[in-house]
Amino acid sequence: MSIASIWEIAIKSSLGKFSFALGLDEFYNLIDANGFEILQISMIHALHLSELEFIHRDPLDRLLIAQSISDNLILITKDQHIQRYSVKTIW
Repeated sequence: MSIASIWEIAIKSSLGKFSFALGLDEFYNLIDANGFEILQISMIHALHLSELEFIHRDPLDRLLIAQSISDNLILITKDQHIQRYSVKTIW
């Protein structure tokens, strides 16, 4: 799971746009308990980000796209704009 997703969840939670019934601490514990690794942001990700066509305007989504492309990952999303990039998606 990308640290960018965790970051976005924390932002949306503080704005009241997202809530997790058990609290964010428990959400983070579930990430660990279920064996998910946290994908940090690397220089390679930033370089891929700088090369992306400017189709999508959301900076965190663009970071997820760059991470998915550079690490050959599948991005779970229903966002039609993301699917316009050469990135593997499901949902």
